Amino acid sequence: MLSVAANPPARHLSGSRVAVLLPLPLAGVYDYRVGEQTLADGDLVAVPLGRREVWGVVWGPGSGGCAEGKLRPVIRRLDARPLPDGVRRFVDWVAGYTLAAPGAVLKMAVSVPAAFAPPRPQAACRLAAPPPALKLTPARRRVLEVAATLPPLAAADLAREAGVGAAVVKGLIAAGALDEIALPPPPLFDPPDSARPGPTLSPEQARAAAALATAVGGGFSVAVLDGVTGSGKTEVYFEAVAAALQAGRQVLVLLPEIALSSQWLGRFAARFGAAPAEWHSELGDARRRDTWRAVAEGQARVVVGARSALFLPFPDLGLIVVDEEHDGAFKQEEGVAYHARDMAVVRARLGGFPIVLASATPSLETLANVQAGRYTRLELPDRHAGASMPAIAIVDLRRTPPPRGRFLSPPLVRAVEDTLAAGEQAMLFLNRRGYAPLTLCRGCGFRLQCPHCTAWLVEHRAHGRLVCHHCGYFSPLPERCPNCEAEASFTACGPGVERIAEEAARLFPAARLAVMASDTVSGPQAAAELIRRVDDHDIDLLVGTQIVAKGYHFPLLTLVGVVDADLGLEGGDLRAGERTHQLLSQVAGRAGRAERPGRVLLQTWQPEHPVMAALVTGDRDTFIAREAECRRVAAMPPYGRLAALVVSGPEAPAVDGFCRRLARSAPVAAGVEVLGPAPAPMALLRGRHRRRFLVKAPRTAPLQTLLRAWLEIEAPPAGVRVQVDVDPYSFF
Repeated sequence: MLSVAANPPARHLSGSRVAVLLPLPLAGVYDYRVGEQTLADGDLVAVPLGRREVWGVVWGPGSGGCAEGKLRPVIRRLDARPLPDGVRRFVDWVAGYTLAAPGAVLKMAVSVPAAFAPPRPQAACRLAAPPPALKLTPARRRVLEVAATLPPLAAADLAREAGVGAAVVKGLIAAGALDEIALPPPPLFDPPDSARPGPTLSPEQARAAAALATAVGGGFSVAVLDGVTGSGKTEVYFEAVAAALQAGRQVLVLLPEIALSSQWLGRFAARFGAAPAEWHSELGDARRRDTWRAVAEGQARVVVGARSALFLPFPDLGLIVVDEEHDGAFKQEEGVAYHARDMAVVRARLGGFPIVLASATPSLETLANVQAGRYTRLELPDRHAGASMPAIAIVDLRRTPPPRGRFLSPPLVRAVEDTLAAGEQAMLFLNRRGYAPLTLCRGCGFRLQCPHCTAWLVEHRAHGRLVCHHCGYFSPLPERCPNCEAEASFTACGPGVERIAEEAARLFPAARLAVMASDTVSGPQAAAELIRRVDDHDIDLLVGTQIVAKGYHFPLLTLVGVVDADLGLEGGDLRAGERTHQLLSQVAGRAGRAERPGRVLLQTWQPEHPVMAALVTGDRDTFIAREAECRRVAAMPPYGRLAALVVSGPEAPAVDGFCRRLARSAPVAAGVEVLGPAPAPMALLRGRHRRRFLVKAPRTAPLQTLLRAWLEIEAPPAGVRVQVDVDPYSFF
């Protein structure tokens, strides 16, 4: 049963002013006059905007900024649950922090306008007083006998139960022997059983689970569940989920790739006897509509979703879990730029309930909060059920390089051969999609580039085309070089997973091989089928990109070979070392998760790199301490603050001219540096020229205030956009 809000929403009487927030990138709320229907804060309403009708949310009393004569009335209140106060406050907070228009944030919270319409009732039949002149056939008699013993059923279901045709039921309805009534639609989700017993936990797991369960109902808190890969973190935080359900609260679990998480969904169903509600981009329109409404009505008790699920209209949210909290997929960089992990902490604080951040490789931001005493850390240092951590070794490519034209070194090839001969499974990891990242002409060196982006076209040989991974442009491989007109002169440079799979198929012809990348796994069903095949040992050798690092448990997988461990270490990303360590740790954690011990081979040209040393020794804490000290000295996050401004437009001169004007009015404050403008690394993206400013400030600086004042000085010209990214994670 849902709890009742402590402070009921304010009421707005007929004739009064109300502020309505519209789901549009506008400066703020608009004033309207209340019609005959009394309204309350949070009500969804239809209002006029220009010559059209739009929906919005009552945000509070009107400001009085609009003259009485120009005030337009609210058209009507929509038949949908009001947007909860906690969600409205969260929308305001996110908009203020990210400098996004409040209406743009609201659109994320109320993303399915089709859910405003009430669900269509189901037509059902029930027994009525039979008319005296009713002629009873054996078929009609069976229908009436079934109708007398069962609750109201749809006509088709009643016919099936009675073993008759649909025409018999229709005839009884026409004769008045059956009444047609409207029934509410059945619940979309079965309630999870919080009392259902879970697996037996180890003493360390039990202690962590007890701490998480105790926190439920105790107000806002942040617990970091820091456990090595395979330590059973999911089973531990399931105990907190059970405690929240027993308290009558809703639960949100955020996963970085929910569409690829069939194993997680299976574990949840086994623990609670029912599937959770899902929220991700692969849902169809009808399912999104019904799920949004089920969440708003409190019928969806547990939701598992991608980052956008954070904005669903939970009326009684009592626990958030962010699994794999370190994962970069939680950062949204288009539109409203936000990090779902950080915003989830805010959502929990505003709602006064606990949040759990779980990871085998917590982010430096999270660990800094642990050290500052703001978060509590619960550690699981050992794998569950006696499994041991895999042995990690370096393959120095300077000493044992692959043969010419190949990418797998002799030590890695021998390790795969030994693993397959033992009847076990192996994985080859390369975080690069496609066949080759670069295609060039052997004659003149011309490189095939995207016409809309500053990016090389990636060959996808399986689909017979070249693809831009940034805008989606694709084309066939040209027969002639556009530069020197040489025929059949293009060659693939470097490997992607398709090329590694091609090489592996030649080296291990008897192995059953599959590629796991976003190009080959097209959605939840395809992912579930591939995972089933690995589980059933229908696959011997898996070749994959970063999606193979998403918490999968394959008992027979004992070898992981990382083809290019150095990939990701270069470039201007201040988190390059941290991210590479996290990714490779997660990939390595797929090996040896059951009785059979695992091993990991890292092919690298830089065996002396601190990331490689930390992986081999397993000394994560020393590596993180070193990274933290470097950031602290440079006053970089989490010990300083950054904000990026990306100015873009279809014409480079207009973008550059506006950037020069922005630079002249850049904020001046103690400790604040404004770097730029400079061409972005991706200087052309989807046909738009891009320039970047980077603002660096102390943690105590009022960053949002400075940025807001700066951007209000001059409006961008037509066609030029400014996107603000507070706490940027990428620098493309």
